[in-house]
Amino acid sequence: MIECNQGDVMSISLDEAFRNEMNAARIAWSAGDLDTAFHRLERAHILGQRRLWTHLVTHIWMLGIGWHRRDRREIAGQILRLIATFPGALIGWVPAGNTGGANVSALKPMPLPPEFEAYFVRDNMQRNVILRLMLLGMLAAVATFIVSG
Repeated sequence: MIECNQGDVMSISLDEAFRNEMNAARIAWSAGDLDTAFHRLERAHILGQRRLWTHLVTHIWMLGIGWHRRDRREIAGQILRLIATFPGALIGWVPAGNTGGANVSALKPMPLPPEFEAYFVRDNMQRNVILRLMLLGMLAAVATFIVSG
């Protein structure tokens, strides 16, 4: 089993932390250690879920592990999560700390690993959601105006 060396995340960027987790997942996958690979993908998911591309990447890899294991529940759960990433990215809402596997609700916020807390400032997340909701409201108002002519 590959050891999860979590290191000092305070000194690296969110992007670097995400890449480190994905690299650890790839190494574990190559070694045939799918449990560790999935665990590292869960950690990568926590770090990457606020950005569309990194969110998609983690779910694609989780789908790959589900496929490799022939785990129908994980496959179905990951397909649904892949679809749901688009509206989640549009409105900016993601359940903080959610590990992304089909074994947990896709809507359930979860405690952050302590070493990740510095990456997630709640006020910034709430502000981003409010800004996106305001943008969606403005788009809906414009669309209504155009349609009603």
